[in-house]
Amino acid sequence: MIKRLYAAVALVGLCLSSQSLAVTGIDDMPSGDLPELSSTPLMQNEARLIVEMLETMHFESAEISPESFAELITKFMEDLDYNKLYFLSQHEEEFMKKYGSSLGFKLRYQGDLKAAFEIYTLYRDRAIDRVDWVLEQLEQEWTFDTDEYFVYDRSESPWPSSEEEADELWRLRIKYELLQEILNEKTQDEAKERVSKRYKRMLRSIYEFDKKDVQEIFLTSLTKMFDPHSSFLSSDTLDDFNISMRLKLIGIGAMLSEEDGYCVIRELVPGAPAIRSKKLKPNDKIVAVAQDGEEAVDIIGMSLRKVVDQIRGEKGTKVTLTIIPADATDNSVREDVDIVRDEVHINSARATGKVFEVPDENGNVSPIGVIDIPSFYGGDEYFENGQRHMTSVTADVEELVRKMKEAGVQGIVLDLRRNGGGLLDEAIRMTGLFIRRGPVVQVREKSGYVTPHMDRDPKVAYNGPLAVLTSRYSASASEILAGALQNYGRSITIGNTSTHGKGTVQQVFSLDQYVLRKDIANDRAGAAKLTIRKFYLPNGFSTQRKGVVPDIQIESIEEVTAVGEADLPESLSWDYIKPVARFVEMTLKNSLLDTLTTNSEARTQSLEEFKFQKKRLDWYLEREERKEISLNMETRKVMMEEDEAFLDQIKDEQRLLAENNFDFTEVKLDSVIREEAQREKEEAELETETPEPETASTALPVEGGSDQEVASNSASNAEAESEEEEEEVPDFDIQLRETLRIMTEAIGISPNPVDWSQPALPIASKSRFERLLN
Repeated sequence: MIKRLYAAVALVGLCLSSQSLAVTGIDDMPSGDLPELSSTPLMQNEARLIVEMLETMHFESAEISPESFAELITKFMEDLDYNKLYFLSQHEEEFMKKYGSSLGFKLRYQGDLKAAFEIYTLYRDRAIDRVDWVLEQLEQEWTFDTDEYFVYDRSESPWPSSEEEADELWRLRIKYELLQEILNEKTQDEAKERVSKRYKRMLRSIYEFDKKDVQEIFLTSLTKMFDPHSSFLSSDTLDDFNISMRLKLIGIGAMLSEEDGYCVIRELVPGAPAIRSKKLKPNDKIVAVAQDGEEAVDIIGMSLRKVVDQIRGEKGTKVTLTIIPADATDNSVREDVDIVRDEVHINSARATGKVFEVPDENGNVSPIGVIDIPSFYGGDEYFENGQRHMTSVTADVEELVRKMKEAGVQGIVLDLRRNGGGLLDEAIRMTGLFIRRGPVVQVREKSGYVTPHMDRDPKVAYNGPLAVLTSRYSASASEILAGALQNYGRSITIGNTSTHGKGTVQQVFSLDQYVLRKDIANDRAGAAKLTIRKFYLPNGFSTQRKGVVPDIQIESIEEVTAVGEADLPESLSWDYIKPVARFVEMTLKNSLLDTLTTNSEARTQSLEEFKFQKKRLDWYLEREERKEISLNMETRKVMMEEDEAFLDQIKDEQRLLAENNFDFTEVKLDSVIREEAQREKEEAELETETPEPETASTALPVEGGSDQEVASNSASNAEAESEEEEEEVPDFDIQLRETLRIMTEAIGISPNPVDWSQPALPIASKSRFERLLN
């Protein structure tokens, strides 16, 4: 399967005219001639630029050797066929022989992507043939009474040496997929149908995969030979990257998902053009999209990525959606909805806050604020009802801190457990909310020149007790914030054994300014995202590979599920620099940490929730160590029964434990409060204007189904929803609970965080730094 994931849910924004596969029905097989893949002048220009920029602008820039270019052939093949199921070993040998010695010259001086297109074309043809083979195999009757095993992950395995070996690997894969469905209470025929649909959907994706997609994977395979975080971004991917950083796009404001080949509206963003039209509702199906003055393009069966590209566009332009209304009594019903694109702000990905009431051993309750920071977004301002607003994580956190202080919190926890980074400037600005002034991070160029980035604003938003909660997922900008606050002795850092360990800085270079204008024509150039700097904490420590080590460690599932920087191929090394900015390092007092750590460890041994966590973690680790799984029906049933019994027990235990969840009150951003009010108003208007279906027969029919099948599906869905409600398990965040307990204890020792810290002991040499870390 192509190692390119299309989002299951997407926010609609930027318009791109693209050709799509025309299908007449959801289950129809793609047909017709596949296009010949060849470079455009723009793509050749981009390829040359990527090689040049890697060799001159990357932090570890060096001339790419002929041997490295040859390795690119294998890496690209692995990125396409990561589970080693499509290519044969002989294909690698053939491509090496054909392109191994010439690839470097052709890429560097000609931007020639012929090797990439030829490799991908073989992959594509073999994938299409394999889908045909799979569908043919699904016609036979399958038995599950033999002792055979399916290997989950073949990424480290060699490619099969023959077609016969590949067929056997695929036979086991199909058997595994069928058995999964049968164990999920499907008949063999139903299982075959579901697996068949899965491969037909995959086939549609293959037909839609175009030369720009191939170029993006190939050039990213090249950049990742320098480090894990450099990449080539196509113009489409660049747009998505900018949206994720700015939390703003130009579009209609609808959350979309794919369902049996249809593009389905799942949610409408409050205040956005889609909901303002008053003609779109959740569960409407979009079947065609037309640009202003152009004919509609049929999007049934089109990948969600390309549907999104069809609907996004420039502010003020019109797009027409052809929909099947959610309350239509027949799938032949069509309605056209005209919408004018506008700015859409994504509030759902912004920082959130809660104030927890945390009891101590004596029953006294302390209000502790928790701010969940999902990423370091920011940098955009917008106007709403004549007022200026800033979309910035620092501004959001400052607002939440202010509201928590007004609510009388005794301490604040910054939750960075799911924060993978973002904008460097925002991490620096946010650190300044909690320190008076001083260096936050030191950035080293490849030349060796070091620039300290300072907080020069003496204003402090919050000077009270502070903790930072991290995990192995906390990376990049998260590590700058956590590490800087730790260097100043300003917070108690709590979390896994270390953070992710990404201590590098990437910059996105739009290639529009480098390519020849005549090569662009009506297209847009992509971008190079390159690692150009490394950052260091105020004390000179790099966070690269080693991350930020917490003051107090709490075990959690993230310790084993997350991949650290040191586990990634070609990750840059750790090092240390002498601080260039005046800085007095502070550290938490040993007496404080000893008391907090000893008490926390005692709780991990005595409290039921930690026994519960260890039981769940041990069960997970045991299954993670399995490299293969049985394809014997009876064996799997026994395994499944044991697993279900264990999971049912875990759910019951979690329900009981959750009865003791700390009470909390949400603290909301003003913009979120306005959005919720707008949503309630718009939903009320929709309910007023949209009549309720009179009978159950108005439920949306299943494609090709009879009325009886519709009623049956509706009943089963209702039953499934009922079961889902019964199975709902309340959240029970053990790591956060213990962090809140640690905070209340620290506040009990002293409510003034100045009493928590002291100047760090001087360390005479780099070697001693390394000994301490190791």
